[in-house]
Amino acid sequence: MRIWSLHPKYLDTKGLVALWREALLAKNVLKGNTNGYRNHPQLIRFKESNNPIKHIHYYLQVIWEEARKRNYNFNQDKFIVEKNIDKIPVKKGQLQYEFLFLLGKLKNRDIERYKAYKDIIKADIHPLFYLTEGEIEHWEKNIYGF
Repeated sequence: MRIWSLHPKYLDTKGLVALWREALLAKNVLKGNTNGYRNHPQLIRFKESNNPIKHIHYYLQVIWEEARKRNYNFNQDKFIVEKNIDKIPVKKGQLQYEFLFLLGKLKNRDIERYKAYKDIIKADIHPLFYLTEGEIEHWEKNIYGF
């Protein structure tokens, strides 16, 4: 499971569809509707937030909006539209790590998208989050040695 801190606009088709499915799974986990993935590290920041269900709904809403811009048909009934959401912090190092990780995926799956994004110095963040100082999250698998 990968719940990106990055804005979903950077994801290729395969990545956006996977994120939608994984965020729906995350919603079910947070609601207690499944036994699997309950302790998945990607869910820590939602669990530690003041309203995990509201936050995952907003997270899904942003993915749905990106899918709609691309003329994809994601089911809007899968989330509740949330407004005036309290944002969740994410560390700058985490965002940089994720962008590097995504570039590696894009290089193999969508070379044109990779070329378009490879020189970006500061990637946009998913609107649910706000940036704070710091390295990658303690729960992240650090494959790049940050």
